[in-house]
Amino acid sequence: MVAQNFRHALFCAFITLIISYPILGLNLEARGVSITLTGAETQTYVGIALAVVIVFLFQLFRPAIMETLGQVKAINPMINREPMPQEKRVKFERFALILIVLGAMFWPFIASRGAVDLATLVLIYIILGLGLNVVVGLAGLLDLGYVAFYAVGAYTFGLLFQYYGFSFWMSLPIGALLAATFGFVLGFPVLRLRGDYLAIVTLGFGEIIRILLNNLTDLTNGPDGIGGIPDPTLFGMEFGRRVKIEGNTSFHEVFNIPYDSAHKVIFLYLITLILAVFTLLVIRRLIRMPVGRSWEALREDEIAARSLGLSRTAVKLSAFTIGAFFAGFAGTIFASKQGFISPESFVFLESAIVLAIVVLGGMGSQLGVILAAIAVTILPELAREFSEYRMLVFGAAMVLMMVWRPQGLLPMTRVHINLKKQEAGVTDHA
Repeated sequence: MVAQNFRHALFCAFITLIISYPILGLNLEARGVSITLTGAETQTYVGIALAVVIVFLFQLFRPAIMETLGQVKAINPMINREPMPQEKRVKFERFALILIVLGAMFWPFIASRGAVDLATLVLIYIILGLGLNVVVGLAGLLDLGYVAFYAVGAYTFGLLFQYYGFSFWMSLPIGALLAATFGFVLGFPVLRLRGDYLAIVTLGFGEIIRILLNNLTDLTNGPDGIGGIPDPTLFGMEFGRRVKIEGNTSFHEVFNIPYDSAHKVIFLYLITLILAVFTLLVIRRLIRMPVGRSWEALREDEIAARSLGLSRTAVKLSAFTIGAFFAGFAGTIFASKQGFISPESFVFLESAIVLAIVVLGGMGSQLGVILAAIAVTILPELAREFSEYRMLVFGAAMVLMMVWRPQGLLPMTRVHINLKKQEAGVTDHA
């Protein structure tokens, strides 16, 4: 077996060497009358050599390695554990969600400003994760361009403020509705697509939006972005040291308290928390409604769902539209939080992170998505010295998760209905 894999392993190692060519840094430089070939540092060459050796050995002994990884599941103490009873699990999830919300309400009053600002980013990713969970986790439609709706919400606020002076509260519903409109429009060309083909189309849609934002310089300022986006106000009160919009008042002057820059961060955090809870409750309610059942039916078996009379067009369009609606919410909040947006804020990596949150949390599980969003957002901040290797660690964690617990942290549970068995001897006289 090893001899049969030798050629394949050698070929894979050679491909790895070719792919690593751009980071060798080979360049011809003129020094006086001579030309010198310069390259990367020694540690780069050592790293490439190690990568080639690792790929070669992995492909050479691949069957044995994969068999060993397959036995890793047996080490998992939870693999043979009986599932929690349905009523108990529902109570547990409800208690856990209430506990998380209560903890989030008190968080800004006990934490530092930096921690509150990071928590606001966590809530934004929770909204994005819950929205994408509708499309991917419930409806089973692989969407790799979800960041496009995120960008639509953010740029709607930025453009409406730049050209028409719209406030945060005026732009919030408009941004969400416009993003939902884009989701509805995207749904039409992908009605007949599944799996990889659907992923490619949505990926292309995300890149089209980013390129348009980058090239429409007359409207969006192109790569320069849009700056000076205002913060949310509270009944016309601004949280800055000075009032920026004529007719508004200052929060600290109205309440006759010293100015504190943390007030703005706390207020934005509380707004994001309210919108995150709103997103959670709305989607939770939709899951229990017929539209939520139709999403799950489409995910499990599209042919069977159509045979039961479900409209494939309506189900897919509703999933894309509702998921995009909440992405528009998150985009508007993000624009207000940052105060500046540009096309570089909405690259494919953002879609990949949100998709990873849904997969790691458990497809269709709201509590799992919340826990995964907290972990994916906070853990990189706790280990900033390893920021260069963030994506490497992230990818390794995804691989281990798929081997160790492929259903996610907290997989979604289905509601079961037990029907009473017909007693023996009872006949139907119809």
